[in-house]
Amino acid sequence: MARRPKHAPLNLETAQDLTAGRIDALICPAGKVQAFLRDSKSPGLRVRVTAAGAKSYVFEAKLNRKTLRVTIGDVRARSIDSARTEANRLRVLVDNGKDPREIERQHAADEAARASQFIANAQAAEVAAVTVGTAWAEYLIERRPHWGELHYADHVRLSKGGGKMSTRGTRGRGVTVAGPLYSLLGLKLAALDSATVEAWTAVEAKTRPTAARLAWRLLKAFLTWCAEQSRFAALIPAKNPARTTRSRETLGPAQVKQDALLREQLPGWFAAVQQIQNPVASAYLQVLLLVGARPTEVLELRWEDVNTKWGGLTIRDKVEGERVIPLTPHVKRLLVPLTRRNDWVFSSPNTDKPMSKPHKVHSEACTVAGIEGLTLHGLRRSFKSLTEWQDVPAGIVAQIMGHKPSATAEKHYTVRPLDLLRVHHERIEAWILKQARVKVARRDRHRSSLGLVA
Repeated sequence: MARRPKHAPLNLETAQDLTAGRIDALICPAGKVQAFLRDSKSPGLRVRVTAAGAKSYVFEAKLNRKTLRVTIGDVRARSIDSARTEANRLRVLVDNGKDPREIERQHAADEAARASQFIANAQAAEVAAVTVGTAWAEYLIERRPHWGELHYADHVRLSKGGGKMSTRGTRGRGVTVAGPLYSLLGLKLAALDSATVEAWTAVEAKTRPTAARLAWRLLKAFLTWCAEQSRFAALIPAKNPARTTRSRETLGPAQVKQDALLREQLPGWFAAVQQIQNPVASAYLQVLLLVGARPTEVLELRWEDVNTKWGGLTIRDKVEGERVIPLTPHVKRLLVPLTRRNDWVFSSPNTDKPMSKPHKVHSEACTVAGIEGLTLHGLRRSFKSLTEWQDVPAGIVAQIMGHKPSATAEKHYTVRPLDLLRVHHERIEAWILKQARVKVARRDRHRSSLGLVA
């Protein structure tokens, strides 16, 4: 048999024994999009060549009287023997009435389903492993723009860890104490069920019921938020785990605080407080009683808030943002001599911060005065209680203390300038000092004689 000339075109009409040379010589006839060279050894195997010169192995057969083609692969990626083996496998499937394309699609779908299920299982495991602390951190970040600073600070404080050495805010313990919520943060969110919350409230209610009640309210709001998040919703029961009767009964209702100075206790209290060796703490406690503000509001007074020229104190409160009250004579006399260490009026000598709340020294002063159970907030309560001895309009007292107006007329129609508040506030201060037998300056006695103070 004569050898085919090297550059002679292949006869595509007959099957030929595929070789590397024949495949290399295969070209697409002019005017055609593609052409096929059949293999004589493996029926159904072809080499397809396109007009652009791309070559690949394909399998061709008849199934249900229709022609089907399946691409096996590029001629550069597979050997001839490998292509024949694959073509023979496909031939067996067709002979058994099976469409290799459908089998391949089903195989791909099964692989995709398995991969999807694997990812879903991994994601479910990741979500199931989410701790309360992780969700809590996201909650604080997402909700902070909608909260005031004090509300946000409550969330941080009640979930903070303890055990850190500190000389501030530990009431003499020397180490910080973990917040009520801290013990829950390490639990898996899915494990935070009603029984867990009830056991937690039972423990916390024994040692710090007031903080535990606030923490419980914050926990309820947090779990409601979790139930609204697609990521956490599946981990939260339909009923909020913190919203149970047993938890509420364990914590009990908030007790109405009654600690306040009586009129007859004023001399002893002032005498003991004025003997405190720390002048900043002594001044702070007296100012707290005489202005009726919240303990934190007074503690966070800055020197820029003290207007000695116009006699005003700017108080940053949690209701209106800030309010301006009179700088009364005795309060001014207490503030002016204080050392200006930094921006804070009641400053700490060791840090660029306000001093810590003087619970301990106040408790010691109360012991000296024979007064039991009087808290710092009780001094604010004392201011309101002591004004009942005088004919001071309730709206005046509420405005000085930073309470919300209690009536429509008070809220929308009553506007009191600082000087009007001053008349009443100085009268309140003068009466308290008189009952406490605190000596006032001659100028203040002169103001009293003019009717500016009582």
